[in-house]
Amino acid sequence: MVKRKKAEAPRRREEFTYKGYAIEKLREMELEEITNILPARQRRALKRGLSEDKKQLLQQIKDGKQVRTHLRDLIIFPEMVGTIIAVHDGKSFNQFEIMPEMIGHYLGEFALTRKRVSHGGPGVGATRSSKYVPLK
Repeated sequence: MVKRKKAEAPRRREEFTYKGYAIEKLREMELEEITNILPARQRRALKRGLSEDKKQLLQQIKDGKQVRTHLRDLIIFPEMVGTIIAVHDGKSFNQFEIMPEMIGHYLGEFALTRKRVSHGGPGVGATRSSKYVPLK
């Protein structure tokens, strides 16, 4: 008996929606409309207004320029989707492309400031019990 493999249809990727709105619809919305569908913390920050630095950065992104920034507290808007931004992590600039799933998050969430710790073996300065490591 020979088993036949079923012809699988290619998986169709669903269109991205943010709170029920398609990305095209989100790009057409005014800032006030977008503010109303963002989470409370982001709504509050936008209600207070954008600083001149943030407005200038958004204009550079709209112009299609390569952007490097220290503004980790900028909220990701729909018009930023598809651009590549380099965000400072305290030591260097981490470059990443903005995906639709990132809308409503802050830029700093994607440029981590702390490195992952990987501990080595015991060595000089270790306690008496853990100091012994066979040489071979």
